[in-house]
Amino acid sequence: MRLIDRLLRKNMSVARIAGFVLSNVIGLWIVAGGVQFYEDARTLWSADDSFIKTDYLVVNKRVTSANLWQDSDSDFTPAEIADIEKQPWVRSVGEFLSTDYKVQASVEQGGRGMSTMLFFESIPDEFVDVKGSGWQFREGDREVPIIISKDYLTLYNFGFATSAGLPQMSENIMSGIPLTLTLTSDDGMRQQRMTGRVVGFSNRLNTILVPDTFMRWSNRVLGDSRKSTRPSRLIIDVSSPGDVAIKDYLESHDLEVAGDKSGSSASYLLKVVSGIVVGVGSVITLLSFFILMLSMSLLMEKNRDKLHSLLMLGFPLRDVGRPYERIVVVSSLISCMIAIGGIFLLRASYVAPLEGLGADCGDWWSGVLTAVALTVVIMIFNVIAVRRKVRSSWR
Repeated sequence: MRLIDRLLRKNMSVARIAGFVLSNVIGLWIVAGGVQFYEDARTLWSADDSFIKTDYLVVNKRVTSANLWQDSDSDFTPAEIADIEKQPWVRSVGEFLSTDYKVQASVEQGGRGMSTMLFFESIPDEFVDVKGSGWQFREGDREVPIIISKDYLTLYNFGFATSAGLPQMSENIMSGIPLTLTLTSDDGMRQQRMTGRVVGFSNRLNTILVPDTFMRWSNRVLGDSRKSTRPSRLIIDVSSPGDVAIKDYLESHDLEVAGDKSGSSASYLLKVVSGIVVGVGSVITLLSFFILMLSMSLLMEKNRDKLHSLLMLGFPLRDVGRPYERIVVVSSLISCMIAIGGIFLLRASYVAPLEGLGADCGDWWSGVLTAVALTVVIMIFNVIAVRRKVRSSWR
């Protein structure tokens, strides 16, 4: 076998093999490094309290002087909702329902009482980001679970409480204080007294949220059936936040998006850049694959007479092709190990900044497995090509 190796490797070009190793290292490093970075940074927009969490858009019609006193003009018709649902960037659409009655809430704490008028809204449960075991209401219950925006608690603590001389409250304290709710129909003839309890605080929704089942029941009991029940706001689950098509559609239909929209652009840009990086790396890896395959083909073509002679002498096809297969496997493994080392160096350079932004960079297997998988694919295809070339030398 050593004699066969020496004989068949005589015309081997070290420069071509080194070129494959270098290009393959670069390609694997870019692809696997891009996948690893995407996996590490993904938690920045997948977490519910992320600053670029933008899978959901809350939209409403733009209020102008023409429809200022006409509530129906700001509502969404079934045809308009159906048109939004047909857009390619929309996964699902949820409707906001509002109370069709008056809501008064009062609370007592430390011998002090406070009462205020409130409003409630509801959306389908699949759009609620912080619902837990307490987020449910059945007809006959006397306690209403409530989710409020974290911004409201911040405004109370650092705006209203300090100026009014009231104590500040944490989320846990706020959740433990029962609210007395007085629900009254517009004509004052029907009234319900219930207890409200805050069960969560939302970063996504800037409203006071109650279960959809409660909203439909209370509107049926206390609301005016003659009024329009069409929603004035929609929550949209989008597949590609920050897409230009979303902005163009909203502007053409005179719709506004609630909240800060810069996160959408950041999320979309990060995904696009990650895709470009992985695409460039894939092209380089593919080119390195062809470099190795071409190198092996040229080497075997130069040794075609030797291969034919060895096969005619009775040497098995497997033994004749093994030196070339060994070159493929060894060079691919060297490339993979160098690329994995580069991934760890790359990751060490960005983990601290990402964790400072709130990312969870705990899993480092994504990039390594990507590099190993690509290496295995490259080895398999090149080994198959070598064996086919050896068989063709027999003819």
